[in-house]
Amino acid sequence: MTTWTPDPTFYPSPRMAMKAPPEKHAYVAVFDPARRKPDTIAVVDVDPGSSTYSRVVGSVEMSSVGDELHHFGWNACSSCLCPNAPHPHVERRYLVVPGLRSSRIHILDTKPDPRNPQIVKVIEPAEIDDKTGYTRPHTVHCGPGGIYVAALGNAEGKAPGGIFIIDHESFEPLGRWEVDRGPQQLSYDAWWHLGYDTMVTSEWGTPDMFENGLVPELILGAKYGRRLHFWDFTKRIHLQEIDLGEEHQLVFELRPAHDPTKAYGFVNCVLSLKDLSSSIWVWYRDGNRWAVRKIIEIPAEPADPDRLPPILKGFKAVPPFVTDIDLSLDDRFLYVACWGTGELRQYDVSDPFSPRQTGAVRVGGVVSRATHPAAKNGTLNGAPQMVEVSRDGRRVYFTNSLYGTIDEQLYPDGVDGWMVKLDAGPDGGIAFDPKFFIDWPKSHRPHQIRLDGGDCSSDSYCYP
Repeated sequence: MTTWTPDPTFYPSPRMAMKAPPEKHAYVAVFDPARRKPDTIAVVDVDPGSSTYSRVVGSVEMSSVGDELHHFGWNACSSCLCPNAPHPHVERRYLVVPGLRSSRIHILDTKPDPRNPQIVKVIEPAEIDDKTGYTRPHTVHCGPGGIYVAALGNAEGKAPGGIFIIDHESFEPLGRWEVDRGPQQLSYDAWWHLGYDTMVTSEWGTPDMFENGLVPELILGAKYGRRLHFWDFTKRIHLQEIDLGEEHQLVFELRPAHDPTKAYGFVNCVLSLKDLSSSIWVWYRDGNRWAVRKIIEIPAEPADPDRLPPILKGFKAVPPFVTDIDLSLDDRFLYVACWGTGELRQYDVSDPFSPRQTGAVRVGGVVSRATHPAAKNGTLNGAPQMVEVSRDGRRVYFTNSLYGTIDEQLYPDGVDGWMVKLDAGPDGGIAFDPKFFIDWPKSHRPHQIRLDGGDCSSDSYCYP
């Protein structure tokens, strides 16, 4: 008799996942902003006991030029153990890697040799358009029933953006997820509360609103995304829209509580038109509806206009430009990346309505250009951007590039790519690992990070 044994990197609960063995490899999306060379998925050794620690030990080139690799994810994760949609035979084995600019998706197999992933399938843009009606795939999450991909544009590259599903195993695009999208038009991130049968989505803009950089007139006209949308996950219908207000532009990363019995989560707003501040909001259940509340506001920092890029000179300040956040698996610590000022902040959010800052580091930044203990030069550009946290919460990794054309707006001299790691104390506090600094070749810039065996922004759980 043959029995199925679930992938050992699947865990019923976040508590069990936190006890898992530490990661040994990080997979990093790396793109060529000039679009002359293929983008790559790089493999970084993150095992402190290894002779190649803090080095790139493998990479695989994409099949074409100009993909602009951005957010990518695993084909399967701990949600495969959920009783409502069990997939115990599926493995966390393949990386699903979209090109935000090309709309092409590469499938990489990491199992035969984790340091030498192989491309096993390429989903061309025409197939995605034909089967789903969407383009510009942005965010990948493995979940019950398949791989969920949030896309920023329809077949014409306009609104509405939305979500489509890819099969866990065949990697065939199955079709559009939404049955009734209600008023939702703009798209960005998508994640869920499995315990409350709720999907949440956020907003950025359509491709013509960002592919050549952020458009100042659209920002000042409050035309970028500013809403959260809540959906019935099973019925796939829109239930509720919450508008954060015209002042708040670019509502980005969704980080729901990992404990499925908790009905709250965090989202970052990149920019306030009132004072250039960034903010963190918590969404939560209020009776039989969802509500939001601003819990953190990070102010802009005054700066000499002569040291500012053209887009900021008139404001005489550097906005924090919070572009990513990440939540530890125990739902205790929230990490906040300030891509403008160069800060990476840590907050204790044990009480999600009363956060308390417990740590911060500075590296890079529009004006500060703070260095790193292992950097060879005295100044760094770019700043903390894409953040990933280990399952046990003791290690924090981040890179410094946002998106090719937007990089140049805040850092006109170009972003020299790097990746760093922080060590986090069990009760708060963060510090640089002085042995971990990766200086990327000038031709390419690093973006999102995924950890082997899972990480804090790739898995969802059905048990507390």
